[in-house]
Amino acid sequence: MLPSTAKPYLIRAIYEWCLDQNHTPHLLVAADYPGVQVPAGYAKDGKITLNIAPRATHGLVMSNDWISFMARFGGKPMKLEIPTAAVVAIYATETQEGLVFGEPEAPATPPSPPAPETTPSTPGKRPGLRVVK
Repeated sequence: MLPSTAKPYLIRAIYEWCLDQNHTPHLLVAADYPGVQVPAGYAKDGKITLNIAPRATHGLVMSNDWISFMARFGGKPMKLEIPTAAVVAIYATETQEGLVFGEPEAPATPPSPPAPETTPSTPGKRPGLRVVK
């Protein structure tokens, strides 16, 4: 059995492998896991499958604790936030190759939400460096 600390690294590795192979990476997520924010009505049997290919997401961030991105459901944009612990599997749709982590155990305490983005939100304004003496 793998240590839980390896899971986010393996998710990112399979994601990169999918892209390198021109495959479409998908996540299978336990939709009822504490902290999961996905659109209502799209889960089946407590799970939701999400296309995380660059063309299907915007602002994908895969940290050690959270996966977050914007995606469209029914034509409406929505921010999705998924604790890494809630990921059941990541795989390439075309070949079904990937990793299955199994059903997540409910945490003793709900996960803390991801930290807000640190980049400026002002459109057109790019971050820059400044010389401090």
